[in-house]
Amino acid sequence: MSATSLTTMIRLRAVQNKSRELFAGMNDTDYRLQFHKDLSALGWHLGHGFFTENYWLHEIIQKNDYLTRDVSELFAPEKCPKPERGPKLPKLKNLLNDMVKQQDINDLLLLEMTPPLSDHPLFKDEYIQNFIIQHYSQHYETMRMVFNQIAIKKDKGEYKPNTSLQSCKLSKETVSIDAGEYTVGGELPYSYDNELPQHNINIESFNIAARPVSNAEYLKFIEAEGYQSAEYWSEDGWQWQQQKNICSPEHWASNKNGEWYGIKQQGAFDLIASDAVYGINFYEAMAFCKWAQARLPHEHEWEAGVRSEKLHNTGKVWEWCNNTFYPYEGFKPFPYDEYSTPWFDNKHYVLRGASHHTRPEIRRASFRNFFQPDKRHIFAGLRLVFD
Repeated sequence: MSATSLTTMIRLRAVQNKSRELFAGMNDTDYRLQFHKDLSALGWHLGHGFFTENYWLHEIIQKNDYLTRDVSELFAPEKCPKPERGPKLPKLKNLLNDMVKQQDINDLLLLEMTPPLSDHPLFKDEYIQNFIIQHYSQHYETMRMVFNQIAIKKDKGEYKPNTSLQSCKLSKETVSIDAGEYTVGGELPYSYDNELPQHNINIESFNIAARPVSNAEYLKFIEAEGYQSAEYWSEDGWQWQQQKNICSPEHWASNKNGEWYGIKQQGAFDLIASDAVYGINFYEAMAFCKWAQARLPHEHEWEAGVRSEKLHNTGKVWEWCNNTFYPYEGFKPFPYDEYSTPWFDNKHYVLRGASHHTRPEIRRASFRNFFQPDKRHIFAGLRLVFD
């Protein structure tokens, strides 16, 4: 093993910089506030990424916790509940200054390391460097979710779209995936433990939508009173709908004239009819499927479709699949026992693909995202399978 390659260093530097740049112009108040119960304060995600970098490079690999011992009670997720994280954050200016200085030191360490440091097994094939890059990337997207929630909270329902969204009938354009043996799963050093081991699976032929469900198609479901019709919903899904009284995707809003528009970090915007809908949870996705007389794909069907290069727009929204998150046969936890294992609880459903905010570092066919079925603050939509 040797020093980290220049290509990997550029990738690490880029995601470090991109994460900090999100806070340009941010004030200490918004930085500390929790805008959604399932999301931490924006600043915690920034600090947690920095803490994780130092935890692996210093506390684990070099057995030195001088950078982590005083902040682990805040930035180790299991030690601090989400509502308590924001008020405990240091000043934003101080955190950013600390990050710039220490990330320079860390990057130089990775670029110039020599034995015995470079002989540590976590550096094999640049595994831990890629782990840190991908960890930053995941929290980068989560921070984008927080920014969207800030915009949603600040919206006053007064936006007048230049072009009103009009519904359209559901497209039945599909691609056929042949029956056969397909490879699923990833490879080291880029893949997480839950993507491993790579293996072959046999699937039956199926017809899957060429594209994710669009805004206009989803509006058709709304206009058909899909949110008010119990026959489209599972028992748990209908209970959720009745409790929450939801009637549209998370990132949609309507003005006093009943015109729909979207909300993103930059504020309100016109919903494009052909764009993939996002901001829906598993319950909503399943209800739409029932209304459309279709189903969600199993994650292996989705991956087979992607590897066949037949699916379009796979990087626009995360796409719900109809199976829960589970360990592949031969699964081995790594780099620590609790990284994926706690989520194999039959309560988290898999999503595949990527969103507009997903960093390139985690855009791959084998990547497995997962959330509980009621979560809709994520950039998630759906793609249909017609049997």
